[in-house]
Amino acid sequence: MNPLLALQVASHVRNEVREHPKRWGCLALFLLFGPAIACTLVAVLIIVVIAGGADGSSSRPGHVPGIPDVMLTAYQQAAQRIGGIRPVCAGMRWSILAGIAEVESRHASGRTIAPNGDISPPILGPPLDGSGVGGNRTPIRNPDGTFARAVGPFQFLTTTWAGVEQDGNDDGARNPHNAFDAALGAAAYLCGTGPRDLKDQGQLRAALLRYNASQTYVSRVLANIERYDAVQLQPASNASGAVRTVIDAAMSQLGVPYAWGGGTVAGPSRGIRDGGVADRHGDYNKIGFDCSGLVLFAYAKVGIALPRNSRGQFAAGTRVSRDEGLGALRLGDLVFYSPGLIHHVGIYVGNDEIINAPYSGAEVRLDTIEPSEYAGATRLLPPP
Repeated sequence: MNPLLALQVASHVRNEVREHPKRWGCLALFLLFGPAIACTLVAVLIIVVIAGGADGSSSRPGHVPGIPDVMLTAYQQAAQRIGGIRPVCAGMRWSILAGIAEVESRHASGRTIAPNGDISPPILGPPLDGSGVGGNRTPIRNPDGTFARAVGPFQFLTTTWAGVEQDGNDDGARNPHNAFDAALGAAAYLCGTGPRDLKDQGQLRAALLRYNASQTYVSRVLANIERYDAVQLQPASNASGAVRTVIDAAMSQLGVPYAWGGGTVAGPSRGIRDGGVADRHGDYNKIGFDCSGLVLFAYAKVGIALPRNSRGQFAAGTRVSRDEGLGALRLGDLVFYSPGLIHHVGIYVGNDEIINAPYSGAEVRLDTIEPSEYAGATRLLPPP
């Protein structure tokens, strides 16, 4: 710069400062502390974002045994997005949607779920023609005269879907056979159009009754919601490879009825007569699993063929002695009960719990290992 010009500029600035000291003082402070202020604002913004996510995404599990990851993501995203569709609805959470989908379709069990949420083959209920199938005694028709039916993982009536259809994956379509669309549609239906707080048990129950006017149905869904609300990070998320496949296969059957003699490598099957307890519970008329049938099914997913009964399964694999204690168990181990003859088996999922089909009248569920009956375990897979 020309020295004379530089002196002139300096003189002008000096005069401006003398005439407007506050204005130039603020500028000087900004130049001095501006970078620090900017960093502070950025840090505050990051904290706000993290805190805001703590109620939604950051506290959510990334994997829940028994729920396909795409389905879980659909539930989570629907719970997040519902506020933009139903702004006066509060308390929606992924566990509510998971609780319903477990009853309606066992999270689209047995179907292929694409990353975009498309489910194939479609899940179709019977036509509601009043024939009594599925308990339907009153014909329900679509606007075109065809009989309505329940469709998709949330089993929407085609007539109901027309009023709540949503585009949950932003692909321009509203498809009840898409996990993201169906989950967001279910959230919208549960919320309704007026104020609702689903954290309130009474309002949640009323919303579920609107979804299906059956107290038995509502009780089953509420039990599922309570279980999912308690999920922090299920043990199966620590498993990988074949171990995770086995545990997820078993967990996908949660809620399936116990049926003496039920269960094949393909899934639940009709039970058989035993001349005693199972007959009194009507197991021969149920489609489900007994304890060894569930294990047979889960391990078939990784190509391991097992004997049909628990005593035969006890002889398979590498023995884990009862004397080593529960601390010696690894994910996926088969846990056996006696005393006397081996009479029960379950799959270890961590935290001293097994997934098992316990007895007639019950359903596939998680149970804490009973130390007094623990007879040891067998290990069929190497550690993940």
